[in-house]
Amino acid sequence: MENFAAAVRLAEAALRDLFEPTPLQRNDHLSAKYGADIWLKREDLTPVRSYKLRGAFNAMRKLVGNGAPAHFVCASAGNHAQGVAFACRHFGARGTIFMPVTTPGQKIDKTRMFGGDAIRIVLTGDYFDQTLAAAQAFCADEGAQFLSPFDAPDIIEGQATVGLEMLAQLGRAPDLVVLPVGGGGLSAGVTKLLATEAPDTRFAFAEPLGGASLQAALRAGAPVALPAVDSFVDGAAVARIGALPFEALSRFSEHDVYLAPEDRICRTMLEMLNTEGVVLEPAGALALDVLGDLGDLSGKTVVAVCSGGNFDFERLPEVKERAQRFAGVKKYFVLRMPQRPGALRDFLELLGPNDDIARFEYLKKSARNFGSVLIGIETSEPANLTALMARLDQSGFAYRDITNDGILSELLV
Repeated sequence: MENFAAAVRLAEAALRDLFEPTPLQRNDHLSAKYGADIWLKREDLTPVRSYKLRGAFNAMRKLVGNGAPAHFVCASAGNHAQGVAFACRHFGARGTIFMPVTTPGQKIDKTRMFGGDAIRIVLTGDYFDQTLAAAQAFCADEGAQFLSPFDAPDIIEGQATVGLEMLAQLGRAPDLVVLPVGGGGLSAGVTKLLATEAPDTRFAFAEPLGGASLQAALRAGAPVALPAVDSFVDGAAVARIGALPFEALSRFSEHDVYLAPEDRICRTMLEMLNTEGVVLEPAGALALDVLGDLGDLSGKTVVAVCSGGNFDFERLPEVKERAQRFAGVKKYFVLRMPQRPGALRDFLELLGPNDDIARFEYLKKSARNFGSVLIGIETSEPANLTALMARLDQSGFAYRDITNDGILSELLV
């Protein structure tokens, strides 16, 4: 462990060639909300807007210093790709970055911007597993060096510099550190470092509900592949936690892991944007989202790591929609509308003064007696929608609430 801490110090010193330590900021809003001393480690403010640059730089630094072939390869649709691209340009190394064909253009453009002429982007595969296989096959053919996003010692060591900076900036050991988990590189590095540098500090881990690979591994006693993953929290939606990160995290309990529903993460993103002016991607908001699940934080010093801010604002309508659904102020119904004059007016008269129709679409227009209508209702308070459903029941309207029906919502909404 002492050797690990010493190696992290060397990595942190080398990082200063790229950027100053990211800010550790006390957040008054969250501190007041939870009655605690809440600090945010702003990894969304690195040059590539995520902590991934740390691990990529550290691994590349060592390989270049040891005379390894200066051709690096990664497979990534997001932050790791941007970190590798930035590091390649810094070291004057050649990089080939494999990205799925389905990667949004904004992420491709940003990766190209960070890497410049030092990198080549290869779009291949509809799914990440296909992209990864292509990248690894390319490495074997070309004799290039593959850079894992999380499952490598030098990557973990580089990510641990987050913890080293945090301790220096805070000037004391925090009571609790809340870490987001995807593949596990960040959480493995920080916990391993603080085991010697701040042994009394406790940890809580935040995973997306639809990608809880650490929780599953702790239950099984070994990394396991999740049967399905919700890709919304793309920076942390990993089906299987890394083997090396799990070695460092296996000492923890599954009860140390807190799951963040994807829709609730959206609410947290909007809260930070509207209240604090902080732009976070879904994975970057994970640690903040679970603060309310951690029990009584009164009087405690808590550091939450904001892991990334690469948010495409074209996704903002979706984020707002999901946040409203979670808050209970927006619902979707399939209504069985009688095909008679005045039926629509009868329905409209059931709406409350704060109920707005956000969507109205006939799904079946040729029915003789009844037609199916998709209706989206927005309101100011969840109780308004409860009251609306009661009025619908009393009036004899047949309807189905499909707000939380994943299959129907995906097909119709």
